[in-house]
Amino acid sequence: MSVHQQYALDTYRAAQRGEPAPPAPGLHDWAAVRELRDYRRFEAVLAGRPARGRIRLALARLLPAGRRHRAAGC
Repeated sequence: MSVHQQYALDTYRAAQRGEPAPPAPGLHDWAAVRELRDYRRFEAVLAGRPARGRIRLALARLLPAGRRHRAAGC
């Protein structure tokens, strides 16, 4: 059974029982991905590892180790 067939069946059952329809498949996928990213960052901070963003990672790849500038407070 495909995801869409299961959704149609669940929607039909909910209508028969007078319950609200379930959310459409894929509706909250990006929110789940963001939650996972935030959770991993939080776990990294608790473990004592700095949470690194995309910009810092890109600069670390582009600049040689001796030329990296570390601003005060970072």
